[in-house]
Amino acid sequence: MKSLLKLLESGRVLVSDGAWGTMLQEKGLQAGDCPELWNVTHRSDVLAVAKGYVEAGADMILTNSFGGSPVKLAQYGVRERADELNEAAAAISREAAGDRCLVVGSMGPTGKFLMMGEVTEQEVFDGFALQANALRKGGVDALVVETMSAIDEAAIAIRAARRATGLEIICTFTFDLTANGEYHTMMGVSPGEAAAAAKEAGASVIGANCGNGFDQMIGVVKEMRKADPVTPILVHANAGLPVLKDGKTVYLETPHDIVPKVRELADCGANIIGGCCGTTPGHIRAIVGELKSN
Repeated sequence: MKSLLKLLESGRVLVSDGAWGTMLQEKGLQAGDCPELWNVTHRSDVLAVAKGYVEAGADMILTNSFGGSPVKLAQYGVRERADELNEAAAAISREAAGDRCLVVGSMGPTGKFLMMGEVTEQEVFDGFALQANALRKGGVDALVVETMSAIDEAAIAIRAARRATGLEIICTFTFDLTANGEYHTMMGVSPGEAAAAAKEAGASVIGANCGNGFDQMIGVVKEMRKADPVTPILVHANAGLPVLKDGKTVYLETPHDIVPKVRELADCGANIIGGCCGTTPGHIRAIVGELKSN
């Protein structure tokens, strides 16, 4: 098991992987399907996604477990398979990575609102703890609590993951640019507030993912870095903002398009740069090439 923080001590900007959901959709995942079930029903397809990012030169890859908390899996009727599906997700990425890069277990939101009483804090904590432990058993080196909007859920996830595994934790929130030019999550959390809350809960790395293209992420990173000059920052940006084309959501930024923005992200304080929706191994290869050329 390797340490992400020790790797960051070199001062080199690390490269993460790209999209998982949109890549699996290209392989046949349909709207309404459970992506985590593919870890056992379409293992070779999931493995191919992971291998694509390893071969592109990523320093770390994630796992196909974004919706793997028992609370989230309940909507597909497979809550009782959470341990199996998460361990399988980790094992697939571990096989793809070998000793070439780190594996970081993905843990996304439950989709339930604590403030609305849709789920209890204990249920959320226990679910994230189970998921984190299953990912650890499958061979991950670290965990990422990602695409968070609410501070309470993010903090519970971080604490549960740390208590269950003792692994290093990354926490990312997803932000939208408001009409008055400010970045906030759906729950009204600013980048500075998100950074402080994640650190207080025990995250070793903070950051942002999804929701924005590489251009917009520059503003988010600047705000986070202003609020926290020290903690490593991870960015997983979309391949531009989504557009509807022929009834399908597409992301239009090419690997060539993102190259100049990668350098600006690094210059304003990002320590790990990767992709989210719409990005491919080609985008990751472009990031690797840009960072290695400077």
